[in-house]
Amino acid sequence: MSDYIIVGGGSAGCVLAARLSEDPSVSVTLLEAGPRDTNFYIHLPVGFFKMTAGPLIWGYETAAGSEIDGRTMVYPQARVLGGGSSINAQVFTRGCPEDYDTWALEEGCAGWSFKDVLPYFKKSEGNDTFVGDYHGNEGPLGVSFCNPHPLTRIFVQAAQQAGMPFTADFNAAHQEGTGFYQTTTKRGKRSSTAVGYLKPVLDRKNLIVRTGIFVNRIVIDNGRATGVEITENGNSSILRAEREVIVAAGAIGSPKLLMLSGIGDATHLKATGVKVIIDLPGVGQNLQDHMDVDVLAELSGPYGIDRYKKRRWQFMAGLEYTLFGKGPIASNIVEGGAFWWGDKSEKTPDIQFHFLPGAGVEEGIGSVPGGNGCTLNSYHVRPRSRGSVTLRSSNPRDAPIIDPNAFSDPYDLERAIDGIMLSREILAQPAFRPFIRREHLPGDAVTSRESAALFARQYARSAYHPVGTCRMGTGEGAVVDPQLRVRGIEGLRVCDSSIMPRLISSNTNAATVMIGEKAADIIRDGR
Repeated sequence: MSDYIIVGGGSAGCVLAARLSEDPSVSVTLLEAGPRDTNFYIHLPVGFFKMTAGPLIWGYETAAGSEIDGRTMVYPQARVLGGGSSINAQVFTRGCPEDYDTWALEEGCAGWSFKDVLPYFKKSEGNDTFVGDYHGNEGPLGVSFCNPHPLTRIFVQAAQQAGMPFTADFNAAHQEGTGFYQTTTKRGKRSSTAVGYLKPVLDRKNLIVRTGIFVNRIVIDNGRATGVEITENGNSSILRAEREVIVAAGAIGSPKLLMLSGIGDATHLKATGVKVIIDLPGVGQNLQDHMDVDVLAELSGPYGIDRYKKRRWQFMAGLEYTLFGKGPIASNIVEGGAFWWGDKSEKTPDIQFHFLPGAGVEEGIGSVPGGNGCTLNSYHVRPRSRGSVTLRSSNPRDAPIIDPNAFSDPYDLERAIDGIMLSREILAQPAFRPFIRREHLPGDAVTSRESAALFARQYARSAYHPVGTCRMGTGEGAVVDPQLRVRGIEGLRVCDSSIMPRLISSNTNAATVMIGEKAADIIRDGR
């Protein structure tokens, strides 16, 4: 028996395990369904492109989307120690301060304003460049700049030519502009929460980390979570928690586990054969995600990273990394970007851009004729569409039904169109002219906002930023309160990206780490 059982060894789970076990008087067990983070590619910043498919993800696919031409989308969710922080593109952005103020003021999340969460961002951060009001430099999570590829520097110049000011720091008071992303890397290697938080404390006697553990359900006795039922090597057993069960299985895994445990919409649970413990209709609802649309250009020569598909260039990159820890292998590829407006009535930028000096880097994105290309993707950062995660059956091994409901609100499609148009404008600037032969996608097929809408419906894909399915708040539909306690069940919390009431205006991993840090303090303080 442990005092705390943490289900999910991902971005938040590793933080919680490290922080809670700082108290030697308590015992902590961390359970992860996947393996340890020993895969070679995890630790190479460039290796993320190998992570969106393969054995370290759950292999999910979305339901067919009515507003995306009936398509399904691949939906990579990590199944490895470190979770998303072990497989993501390592872009370190927090969103804008207004995101968190909205949580506090409009969503009933007292204690979660930007002023409240900033200390936890700083506590987590080991920044090698910035320090001061907005940054920390002593935290476990390594944060640094990559040495930008020459074509990424061209992108930043082109974005300035398109009217965006240069921004040195996307994580300060103001987000707008173009610049270079900081990444969760340290000395040329990925800095996941498994590496930064968990690895240094694995020798603690009060911390047990178990991988390859499939959690079937939460055990609830007389309205209190008392443990979990697990399967390991085909054998089932029950692990008991003296104080709390903490669910940190992510925006897909956490609502799935709650529902399998009888916590969710009673009608849905009965229909899938699950015994109802408490009727909590908000579980699995409120799914939000960023919908990426990629614009690809064919380069007029081998100016990008596509040349490294050839064995000779791979050898040279490997040699540079081995000898100096530098070069393309030390890069996350997504080194530059921007935040700007589609809807100019918005207070803060509503479009985010990521530039990649190559084509076909991510799952499902094709290459270009001639083999040398670049990619500029964009998404609307505050989507209004809401989706859901529901059970397929009462069998814990069955994948849930994931329906992002993309573009169900027409406003989101309009902002996607804005992103496409702005991307094309940037790639057409003078800085790019010596390097770009032609636009490959969407190319001549898009000549108006109407044809851009068709392109978005045909090609939009998830940015892999799902949140919101165990929504924090106090009103109707809230699953957890601002102390992250599941409503109506004692001894049970959810502490991961699923508790975000609204999607933040950027990549989500830094915010998920912050949630883990703040949750640890809430739990230790007995709130």
